[in-house]
Order: sequence, then C-alpha cells, then structure tokens
Amino acid sequence: MSNTSVRSIRRGDLARATGCNLETIRYYEKIGIMPDPPRSTKGYRSYDDAHVKRLKFVMRSRDLGFSLEEVRGLLGLVDDRSRTCAEVQIIAEDHLTDVQAKIADLQRIGRVLSDTVARCTGDAAPECAVIDALLDA
Repeated sequence: MSNTSVRSIRRGDLARATGCNLETIRYYEKIGIMPDPPRSTKGYRSYDDAHVKRLKFVMRSRDLGFSLEEVRGLLGLVDDRSRTCAEVQIIAEDHLTDVQAKIADLQRIGRVLSDTVARCTGDAAPECAVIDALLDA
C-alpha cells in the first residue's frame, strides 16, 4: 500500500500555492504550457501536485527571462523521459548568450545616459543637453 496521496485543488488554490495570477494560469492552459486539468464530478478543474510543480517550473523559467517558446522547449524536454542534459544545456547556453548581450546593451545605454545627464545643467534654461542629445540622434 502506498503512502503517496494526490491532493486535489482548484485553480484559486493553485494560484495561491504558486503566487501565479489566475489569468496567467488560464493563459498558460490556453497556449498549452499547462495541461488541461481533469474535472471533478461537480465540473471544477482539479489540479494536483504535478500541476503545482509544473507551474512553479514555468514561473521560475520566466523569472530567469526564458521566453514562452523557450519554456515550451524546456517542458518538452522535461516531459520526454529520453532527454539529455546536453539538450537542456543548448537551450540554456543560447539563453545565456542573449542575456549577456542584453546586459551589454543596457550597460552601453547606461553610459550614454550618464554622460548625457552629466552635461545637463538642471536649471530653468530652455536649453537641455538631454533633449539636444535626443534631437541629434
């Protein structure tokens, strides 16, 4: 006899358990990121621990900046028991390259804005170095 019990929760409980917005859960179900849950005899959606775990995975992936398509790819590897770590590594490395490029872009933007703001006098004169830099772009 197994000591494992499967709890059944409603969508609102799933939202509370994960911190995910109800509308986001509905959207993830609509686009297939989250599987449609079975229905109770009363017609309520019946989620279980596997749904909680999957949604937490999706949310953590999104927190790390993975796109929904990248999350879909990762979930495909999670669902495929024959996956390899190498397949996951490829997706993660590609994403890391994108993140590093975005960081470099943001650092460049920060330097330009910092230089521009430093030239701004901040007084009541109509001339403004920030506006001038934007107009000259």
